Amino acid sequence: MHVLKTVAMAAAMSLFSIVAQAQEAVHKLAIHVDENDPAVMSLALNNAQNVRSYYEARGEKVVIEIVAYGPGLNMFVAGTSPVKDRISAMSLESPEITFAACGNTHQKMVEKAGKDVPLLEEAKMVPSGVVRLMELQGEGYAYIRP
Repeated sequence: MHVLKTVAMAAAMSLFSIVAQAQEAVHKLAIHVDENDPAVMSLALNNAQNVRSYYEARGEKVVIEIVAYGPGLNMFVAGTSPVKDRISAMSLESPEITFAACGNTHQKMVEKAGKDVPLLEEAKMVPSGVVRLMELQGEGYAYIRP
């Protein structure tokens, strides 16, 4: 009888641990932007806000990273980004949403322009946008491309 109680308690503790871990789970999303199209950029930001709002309403945690490379890096170019004000507001309101700028693309932009091309302060530079997306997927991030 004592063995059955011990087994039952161990099973209950294991189940409680699994439930507690599930409740603390963090949802992860990577959003890919590779087009210099304000509609695509806005859709990416809409997707991020909608996902954040969904999980927030459920009391669950989510982290979202928007990765831009190629022509999509224009999303983060300080002087010309069509969504710069929205990115600024989102980064203040939603710290769980971050922005990654492709270093390879940025270097090519600088070479082509013959001068520095400043990026929005909210965008962190990563060596490669494609590699960053691969890393995020390897860390269990879901992936979408608007």
